[in-house]
Amino acid sequence: MPNKKNAKKELRKGAKRNKQNNEIKSKAKNLIKKTKKEIETKDVKVKENFSQVAKAIDKMAKKGIIKKNTAARKKSRLQKKINKI
Repeated sequence: MPNKKNAKKELRKGAKRNKQNNEIKSKAKNLIKKTKKEIETKDVKVKENFSQVAKAIDKMAKKGIIKKNTAARKKSRLQKKINKI
């Protein structure tokens, strides 16, 4: 348990940031899962929905939740699967 005032504040800030990051990460993961299911069923809407997925992945990379190269890799792999349809 922190003793100083600024250490307590940093603990609160860290908890708040952790909560926000987890929310962003879970939304993106759900979008990715949804897109993968649409790819399996060969749904035509998947090309329209990919922009939302790419946007969510880019937001995660911008906020530092995932690295830039990881974001690029995830988008690239999804796009390759979509192009096969």
